Amino acid sequence: MKTPIAELRNKVESQRTLLPDMYGGIDFNVRPERFTVDPDAVTMMRRRLAETRPRLLADHEEVSRMEAYTLMGDLVCDAYAALIPELGFKRLVAMLGQACDHGVENVEDAPPQLVTLIHEMERVPDWIDMELVRKGTRLERNEVVHTMPFVVRGAFLATFLNKYAALPMASTGALSEKKAARRVKETAAFSLASAMPGGLERHGAAFKAAAMVRLMHSMVRFNLLRKGTWDATVYGVPIPQSDQMPAGMAGVFFTSMKLVAKGRTEFTPEQRARAEYARYRCHLLGLPQDLLPTTPQAVVDVMATRHATLLRAWDDSTCGALVRSTMATYLAPDETIRGRVRDRFERSLSKFFLIQVFLDGDKARAADAGVPLTIADYGRAAAMLLAVAPPAVTYAVAAKIPGIRDLADRRLVTKVSRLLDQLGHAEYTTDASTYRTEAHA
Repeated sequence: MKTPIAELRNKVESQRTLLPDMYGGIDFNVRPERFTVDPDAVTMMRRRLAETRPRLLADHEEVSRMEAYTLMGDLVCDAYAALIPELGFKRLVAMLGQACDHGVENVEDAPPQLVTLIHEMERVPDWIDMELVRKGTRLERNEVVHTMPFVVRGAFLATFLNKYAALPMASTGALSEKKAARRVKETAAFSLASAMPGGLERHGAAFKAAAMVRLMHSMVRFNLLRKGTWDATVYGVPIPQSDQMPAGMAGVFFTSMKLVAKGRTEFTPEQRARAEYARYRCHLLGLPQDLLPTTPQAVVDVMATRHATLLRAWDDSTCGALVRSTMATYLAPDETIRGRVRDRFERSLSKFFLIQVFLDGDKARAADAGVPLTIADYGRAAAMLLAVAPPAVTYAVAAKIPGIRDLADRRLVTKVSRLLDQLGHAEYTTDASTYRTEAHA
């Protein structure tokens, strides 16, 4: 059951009264520039779904719901991040890590805001089926091992294609190759940890990573809003829930589009398990049930409504700088000849993945964004796909054969562990001293 619009609007407005140091300067009655219902506006709508925009805009309740989530941060974690002036960000990070590792009851002088955050994450909502989540986790391992390492850069680039959504990342000063590499690797580490057996359970590594990601996002909101340079009339709130949904539900969205195109109304059992896995990860990251539907058409509609109302805009100093730093960063696990060759081929596959999956095959738009796809890139991407596909297919077949299934899965777990070791420790932190200080008018 979806949240009534009046209740949702009250929750959005409550951010001002509950967290005045963060949200006191925002007038939530003003529709931000980024959010549009103009039928002639150029938005982030995907080309193949463009004809559905009039239908989506005509659903005023869903449009109002998406507008509310464009103005919604994370009340529970934001309240904890708001303790930065009192406790300092390093202590907040340390206490959260201790609470995840040993239980919040074992954190000395744990503030009530931390207790609330941990208890909220520990509670499995009644709209989540944990048995399906565990099944989905097992199914995801093959893709995470054999595909994700070679396309994660492209998926990360997709988040920088709109200046409204990309500005928080740019404002934190995360424009260097070193910081870009760190963020990409943190994204990969979270995906890998999520695919480990028990990774999403209460004491799993992905549970802790989700808590750290939430705190990082809340710290970004706190620091940007406290500096007084964030223009909410243009950008809404930093990292709103509507902008977090696409990353968490992207795989489910692409699957759903294919099913809807074929006239299918339900997921297969395996697809449903993968969807539940994605929904639970999103829940741990603070997203509400409203943005995490369970049927293909509903998934397409909620994502397309976000695209249909997000004004398309490109700013080179924001989007372009993030794209360039991410494309330039070195992601291979070592700098051997093999590592350098892998890095070059991975870059080409990431470009191809970005253009085909997120840009509807629009090479001109990709080139304008600083991601040109050359003939050499096509060749390297094809070669990489030929190298990646066979093991992925082999493990997918093995997963259906009794007697071999468990052996293959144990092997995948070993591979996930090895990849996590290669990535090293993921920090999931943000440093306010590196933030850009110019106003965003």
